[in-house]
Amino acid sequence: MLAPLSVQAQGTPRTFPESALRGKLVVTLPPEVSLNGKPDRLSPGARIHDTNNLLVMSGGLINRELVVNYVRDGHGLIHEVWILTPQEAAMKRPARPA
Repeated sequence: MLAPLSVQAQGTPRTFPESALRGKLVVTLPPEVSLNGKPDRLSPGARIHDTNNLLVMSGGLINRELVVNYVRDGHGLIHEVWILTPQEAAMKRPARPA
């Protein structure tokens, strides 16, 4: 049986919302995180996508520094996160709101 190919292996680049920002995320004690070295928090129901666009649990990412794109909810909490591949991380993206 063949394993499914990752999104990148299929040649389909991921697209991110225009509002998505770039940062370095470290999950400390879910829902508590560090974003760019500052304390922050995941929203209730936050979604974290791995490099294959599969949803992952924040508890499995504790103490790993990850380059991510993210968007916040209406309350300012981190609501959606995409863990980036090295190729995606090399692409320019704003680090903070203008």
